[in-house]
Amino acid sequence: MYKFMMPAESWDELSPNKRAIRNLICKHRIIAMRLANNKKYYEGAHKILDEENRKNKLVCNHAKDIADTASSYFIGNPVSYKGPEDIKILTDALEQAGADETDGDNGLDLSIYGLAFEYCYVKQNETELTVKNLSAENTFMVYDDSIEENELFAVYYSVRKDDARNTKVTFAATVLTANYRYVLNIQDIDGPQALLEEPEAHYMGEVPIIAYQNNKLGIGDYELQIPLIDAYNALMSDRITDKEQFIDAILALYGFMLGDDDGKDSDGRTAAQRLKEDRIMDGLPEDARAEYITRTFDESGVEILRKAIEQDIHKFSHIPCMSDENFGGNVSGVAMEFKLLGMENITKIKTRYYKKGLRKRLRIFAYFLSMKGIVVDVAGITPTFTRALPKNLLEISQIIANLWGKVSRKTLLSQIPFVDDVDAELEAVEKETEEAVKQQQAMFGLGSNPPPDDEDDDVDE
Repeated sequence: MYKFMMPAESWDELSPNKRAIRNLICKHRIIAMRLANNKKYYEGAHKILDEENRKNKLVCNHAKDIADTASSYFIGNPVSYKGPEDIKILTDALEQAGADETDGDNGLDLSIYGLAFEYCYVKQNETELTVKNLSAENTFMVYDDSIEENELFAVYYSVRKDDARNTKVTFAATVLTANYRYVLNIQDIDGPQALLEEPEAHYMGEVPIIAYQNNKLGIGDYELQIPLIDAYNALMSDRITDKEQFIDAILALYGFMLGDDDGKDSDGRTAAQRLKEDRIMDGLPEDARAEYITRTFDESGVEILRKAIEQDIHKFSHIPCMSDENFGGNVSGVAMEFKLLGMENITKIKTRYYKKGLRKRLRIFAYFLSMKGIVVDVAGITPTFTRALPKNLLEISQIIANLWGKVSRKTLLSQIPFVDDVDAELEAVEKETEEAVKQQQAMFGLGSNPPPDDEDDDVDE
């Protein structure tokens, strides 16, 4: 992943340098070509479709399968937040802002591009925050050159070009600093440009664009397997071609000619048509023979090669094929964890980097709420990720039963997949227990006939 950097002393958020921003955009457009290629493979526009000399062009879209599986496993379930105090006002603000939908879009972008960007802003004529996923193909963050690599500003741009008027390319760039938002028109010329646009304060407390990484190098989940995907497409396309050539084999005739004296029979069919429809050859000379000329190929060898390439695609991407027979319904939880160990490891890396971005999101929301007089301490809030996997409820229930009385009920209840609020569930269990005790006492008459009060008998001596 390429990081855009510049000295902090050369940047002034009150007077952004259009020439510097134009140079950064031009450099990003070169890098964005790699990102666009990744997206093409996700959409099914593979290299084989551009090969003109190939008859059959099959696209076996492993890229989409890997990206969808990895992103769904990572963030298919909404992120939950836990804190030392009541944070409902913060979680409600996140839900209203569309954080769950944005997290899903971010997760898919991480699998495709290796990067994801998110914009926190207030819609026009509204007073609440909104979060929106931005394409990595036209968004980037700029950092200073210190060891901390502090964020200076972010740029979200598009290209404007008017061929009818033969005008030069102009970039419509939204530049977001720690305090201001600029919407700049930047011409693609190598020279100074006047700053005519006025800034607009955004009141977010820091740069309101959040950058996420898939891993340390910002590499997509299938990006390094693209050559293997191309090889698989080529193999399957050639396999179909071989089958077609086998079906359309050439018929070789020895010792005679295939034809009729009068050209056609009474039904108007030629000898070749009669042979194709009736599949009968009669009246052949004594030494005549006929046979098909076919190209032999090792079908079993091709199948072994296909499986090897497919296994390598999933092996090196660490994303298993979920339709594989090894993922049966009778697989135990431990066996399933071993089969998903590779995907779990890369998902843990995703989670570490994604939490860093979520902490910034929480800071932005807390700062925005503080502008309304609502104070929320985000220091102790922990984002929780839930893997999107089928659960063996019978196995989980057996584990809970074996540990009941040895582990706290709150911990055990948190292991049950369909229990969303552990505290509320614990209160419900305690309430039901109390009601059951009362019903049992009423059933056996316990507590209904209290003993009489002790009375001191006066004994005359």
